[in-house]
Amino acid sequence: MPLRAPLEIAAIADALGDQSRLFDVDLLEQCESTNSLLLTRAEAGAASGSAIVTRHQTAGRGRRGRAWISEPGESLTFSLLWRLPPGVAPAGLSLAAGLAVVQAINRVLSAGSSIDASSPRADASPPQTPRLKWPNDILLDGRKLGGILVELLPGTAHAAVIGCGLNLSLPGAMPADLRPVSAALSEVEQQLGIALNPNSLLAAILVELLQILGQFAREGFASLQDAWMMRDAFCNQAVRVLSEFAPPVDGVCRGVFPDGSLRLEVGGELRALISGEVSLRLAT
Repeated sequence: MPLRAPLEIAAIADALGDQSRLFDVDLLEQCESTNSLLLTRAEAGAASGSAIVTRHQTAGRGRRGRAWISEPGESLTFSLLWRLPPGVAPAGLSLAAGLAVVQAINRVLSAGSSIDASSPRADASPPQTPRLKWPNDILLDGRKLGGILVELLPGTAHAAVIGCGLNLSLPGAMPADLRPVSAALSEVEQQLGIALNPNSLLAAILVELLQILGQFAREGFASLQDAWMMRDAFCNQAVRVLSEFAPPVDGVCRGVFPDGSLRLEVGGELRALISGEVSLRLAT
């Protein structure tokens, strides 16, 4: 399999093409957290479309304070600042961002696939494509490929930093207990016989985010609900909802409501659960 290209600011700009004018991308060799740094820049007045990508994130954060483990060349970690128009509520924003990331990955994989009718791989099973797990996980073959962390600028609900972490390969420092439940795009690269270019992947995600966020601003998450549910890895499956403050709840995942809350069927009745309260697992 060909070697994967390194992240380079000129290559990112080339991949963005004419749309590079819509973004202000800063590539760092290393930082603790792209989200934390971009929140600081947002507070100082950074414009919507500002983005930070780093080759090595040393203190990445996930939802509910979890750590995000990454190593140079093995992860794509970046954050994008988006200033919501006045009157636009952020409900469902993390789901919208996840949808954009998955659609961009699938588009890049489709464009880069070397499989055709004459290929020796043509009779093989088609590769898995990324799917979504409420509220902010990206899955591959049921394992975690990446995640989204949306943070609002303190004191305002109209400036959001959207952080994304994707495993290109599984980091060597990943704990042994996490490896079986983690996935990387290298698995799909191997199936397709390609090497993803992280510069092109980042550009595709940024462009898709801009399109999805524009739709979110105009019509809210409700306009993206159906597209999100089409990629919902847990839809119509038995699940268990875990909370730090209540006993586990078993039910059937029925997707999401128009505001992005989880639609959980329990005893024939639908409940709405918000992302800050709970964690979702397949029932065992």
